[in-house]
Amino acid sequence: MSRTPTYTSLNAPTKQSQRPRDSLELASLASSTPTSSNASRSSSPSGISSSRKLSLSAEDPLSPSNAAAKTPQRPLIHSRSFSVTSAFDFASHLFPLSTTAAGYTSLGSGQNNALELDGGGSLEKHKSITYLNGLSLIVGLIIGSGIFSSPAQITTNAGSPGASLFVWLIAGILAWTGAASYAELGGAIPLNGGAQVYLSKIFGDLFGFLFTWSSVFVLKPGSAAIIALIFGEYIVRAFTASSTSADPLPNTSISIIWINKGISLLALTLVTALNCVSTKLTTRASDLFMFFKFLALLSIAITGLIVAATNSTLTSYSPNDEWKTESWFAGTSTNPSNWAVALYAGLWAFDGWDNTNFVLGEFRHPTRDLPRVIHTAMPLVILSYLLATLSYTLVLPAKTIASSNTIAVTFGARVFGPNGALILALIVSASCFGALNATTFTSGRLVYAASKEGFLPSVFGTIGMPGMEHKSRFQSHGGDSFLSRSLAALVTDDGRVGFTPITAMTFNAILTAT
Repeated sequence: MSRTPTYTSLNAPTKQSQRPRDSLELASLASSTPTSSNASRSSSPSGISSSRKLSLSAEDPLSPSNAAAKTPQRPLIHSRSFSVTSAFDFASHLFPLSTTAAGYTSLGSGQNNALELDGGGSLEKHKSITYLNGLSLIVGLIIGSGIFSSPAQITTNAGSPGASLFVWLIAGILAWTGAASYAELGGAIPLNGGAQVYLSKIFGDLFGFLFTWSSVFVLKPGSAAIIALIFGEYIVRAFTASSTSADPLPNTSISIIWINKGISLLALTLVTALNCVSTKLTTRASDLFMFFKFLALLSIAITGLIVAATNSTLTSYSPNDEWKTESWFAGTSTNPSNWAVALYAGLWAFDGWDNTNFVLGEFRHPTRDLPRVIHTAMPLVILSYLLATLSYTLVLPAKTIASSNTIAVTFGARVFGPNGALILALIVSASCFGALNATTFTSGRLVYAASKEGFLPSVFGTIGMPGMEHKSRFQSHGGDSFLSRSLAALVTDDGRVGFTPITAMTFNAILTAT
């Protein structure tokens, strides 16, 4: 017996039942083009204009006024391609994922463009993120400290160099499939918030609420804190390592530990301040760090191949020759638990593939650029990880890889000496700083989106500082000189400074620091 889905009444609610605007409605308004005809406000308490009410009935798949509904024997489930290479043109085929008291408008419909959002400011209406910015966000968070620390866990549990490479490949493919699924969801629901919005619109507000609180208070701050601490540890290690040791060991004294934490806190403060200035400045920094990380991994890969080909280093250390004399799969573990731990370490190194979805509402062309970003970033990261792991294997014995949690520093020390250890430590520090910048950027957007949904206090959904009214303009003593115009184009959002969720960013920084 077939079941016909029912929908909540779209009539305007009474004043007592009025709710804050749903994020789908906000995205609809944010997607409006300047050329769209401005609809007049309704005098009803809900504020739904007459043109908006018409759009509700026109977009309802079961409405008699919808031409698609008049098709004989129209199936309830539409057949559509799930390929992420499509243009994600789902607007005319999707059922409403949420029907709130304020009604539902399909994404992308130009309705009521004159309506101001929550006091006059909305990130979704200020679309400034490009394809390159999205690519740098994913790469910036994935390539953090994982490739420089996870090889130890993977080699220890996999048991052999060949098995380790296999684990890296499988982990990368699994991460890629997850990212492809997010490309589908992002194309259908192009909003800020990522999984929080998807869970809310598909399974209900309770699931979105639970995800929001676990992510905002535990997952995101914890991840950022780990990255910041690793950054501080590598900075300290770069300048305190013994000049005569080929394998610099960490200093575990109380003073050094507190210095690590102080540097981590300073990095968190600097990154938060950077994110509060402007979206453009943050994304430009992410772009720079992305190119730097790829260059660093490429340098490690090329160095390893040269050492393997020449069988020599700049130190007295003799390169590893196990890969020549022994099977690459000798000693491979047969314990399923060890393989599970190795795979988990690999997946942790690929964590961050959902990063772009947290800021999707600010993309200029979300449905076009999101699949391109994901299917460019993931294969590049997988290839970079495989080449770096191969380089470690060609230079260092498996026992050394398995026992070192700072494999990049050990690699640099063995090939170039103490100076090499210093350079690699600084490279890892810069990589962690870039990852911290990316996770701070997206975490602030998650807090902002959660506030818009009503899961957090409304103060976290404001743009700029309270009382600024989003009118902060870049002022330069240089007047209209070329230098001042260039500086404004580099660090401001259309001449505005502070057009970011500053309160959300600050709240996330406080949670991370504590």
